[in-house]
Amino acid sequence: MITETEFAAAVDSRSRRPIYSIMQAAHIGIAGLGGLGSNIAAALVRSGIGHLTLADFDTVELSNINRQLYALSHIGMKKADALPEILHGINPFCKIDAHDLRITAENCKTLFADCDIIIEAFDLPEQKAMLVNAVLEQMPEKHLISGSGMAGFGRANAITTRRITERLTLCGDGVTDVADGDGLTASRVMICAGHMAARAVEIIFNQE
Repeated sequence: MITETEFAAAVDSRSRRPIYSIMQAAHIGIAGLGGLGSNIAAALVRSGIGHLTLADFDTVELSNINRQLYALSHIGMKKADALPEILHGINPFCKIDAHDLRITAENCKTLFADCDIIIEAFDLPEQKAMLVNAVLEQMPEKHLISGSGMAGFGRANAITTRRITERLTLCGDGVTDVADGDGLTASRVMICAGHMAARAVEIIFNQE
């Protein structure tokens, strides 16, 4: 069995900075464990994140497999159960608090109270707007990263990271939507997830 010291050395292997110790001190919340949320979480645990708070009330379905981190063996499982299983297979040293619940404007403050950064990873525009508004109004001291536009088959470089305010970042192309008819594809969802995870890491290192 690999030790935490060995895992930390692997994370730090190509860097002149102690990445693992810095990431270990951080706590990130992810709202929504679908295409964005599951891939963001995987990137963060590979980077050595110390603590994740995850929340989603949904169940893994066959239609999720085209863009989400789950495998066929997870179909029928609650995402809040399946994702920690996958993540601990990558990094068993990350503390994961997973909640099988629907996130609302009323419970998000309590749910993510101890997080340094909150990542909005919902599919539906109304859910996105709800969480963004709730965080900005109730937790203005938190960093918030939100996704906007990653559907279809467009150019990868159209997906960007934009700092809207000091504490609000939007990642995506800001245009494409599932309602446009081309659906969500793994490549663009994963690109956007990469932008969001990279922005979270950037914030962590800037704070450090």
